[in-house]
Amino acid sequence: MSVSLEIDSVDPLIVLQQIAEPNQQSFYFENKSKNQAIAAIDAVTKLQTCGANRFAQAQHFINSCLAQTITVGTSKDAISPHFFCSFSFFDEITQSNYPFSAATVFLPRWQISRNGDRCILVANFLIDAETNLDRLYQDWCQIVRTINFLKHTATAINNTNSIICNEEKNIKNFKKTIASCLELIESNYFQKIVLAHPLDVTYEEPIDLLRSLDNLRSIHPGCYIFAISNGKGQNFIGASPERLISIHNQQLSTDALAGSAPRGKTLAEDTMLANSLLTSAKERHEHRVVSDFITQCLYQLEITPQILPPRLRQLSNIQHLWTPIQAQLPTHVHPLEIVAALHPTPAVAGVARDKACTKIRDYETFERGLYAAPIGWLDAQGNSEFIVGIRSALIDRDRARLYAGAGIVAGSNPDREVAEIQLKLQALLKALV
Repeated sequence: MSVSLEIDSVDPLIVLQQIAEPNQQSFYFENKSKNQAIAAIDAVTKLQTCGANRFAQAQHFINSCLAQTITVGTSKDAISPHFFCSFSFFDEITQSNYPFSAATVFLPRWQISRNGDRCILVANFLIDAETNLDRLYQDWCQIVRTINFLKHTATAINNTNSIICNEEKNIKNFKKTIASCLELIESNYFQKIVLAHPLDVTYEEPIDLLRSLDNLRSIHPGCYIFAISNGKGQNFIGASPERLISIHNQQLSTDALAGSAPRGKTLAEDTMLANSLLTSAKERHEHRVVSDFITQCLYQLEITPQILPPRLRQLSNIQHLWTPIQAQLPTHVHPLEIVAALHPTPAVAGVARDKACTKIRDYETFERGLYAAPIGWLDAQGNSEFIVGIRSALIDRDRARLYAGAGIVAGSNPDREVAEIQLKLQALLKALV
């Protein structure tokens, strides 16, 4: 049974901090520019799986759960239960101790969402013949009382955490890999490959998840802020500028986001960099490949896209070429079918996709895991929001592995690609405390 209640406005991030236990799965998702945030705490039921069929398995799991769910709304319109999903970049996880599955879907026990000034609490209960209804009611009342108290609480940011990292050797190896990729591109083996680069950091104290997320949403208000906890002490967090799909009332929106340049220190420099990005043949070609791929995938699903003119997506430290793509979604197409078709896009893999992914496995000696992979939620009405897990970090108490990627095409300069990687890593490093 899923019960929703409209409550006074509260910060879902603070609710996550106060209610979530260390041994519980959780999920946080925020778009500050739209004043939208959602926190999911604990799992009533979940699926963990892997393999080429993982998206279809996740879809079947969600449909089976919904077929056995009764939704009750105590507000004027009930909010349906949300399922929270994370998928890895590849179908399988090859690193034995990687802390997340190749596919995880869970229905949370507690869900708090804020959309503008409106805040909704959802509780999902598993009911069987032995369920103590009085106990469930007491738990519900206690959570409501706790959240009502939290609306008066503000997020506090303390001093930053000292760090230790050694990057010089890794950068040299990364440049060699770029040079090798450029040789393959010159021989027409593929047109593009997106290489990820990790930065391992150790802190003097355990990383504070709440403070880091609060930093991320302050520094990157135009990005999607996210955090996934496995309930075992590890978290995957980030600030992604890249939306994979957004579906509301059968209206699909997706983004082609590829081609980038730094922001300028002055208005004149910023304008010059923006104009260079807009007129660069290399960057426009890289962007067009992504846009064409997305529209082709949609046509194959019998979805007719409307492609808006390319424009700039300007973030605090970087700017991208951006083409918004919209469509009316047929009722028979499930959100996860679209996610499965689009992932991985050329923006995070390459062209041709299969050859690029094979070489990514050869070149990258670390586990990508959830990096550059689909992360998001969907509900019973087919509404959905998925992002690509870039500009992200895997956190394990006092250690973090930060990820950033660069698209390598003909004409790429290894020094410039390294500079772009470091720009992305520094923006994330600034937020972790």
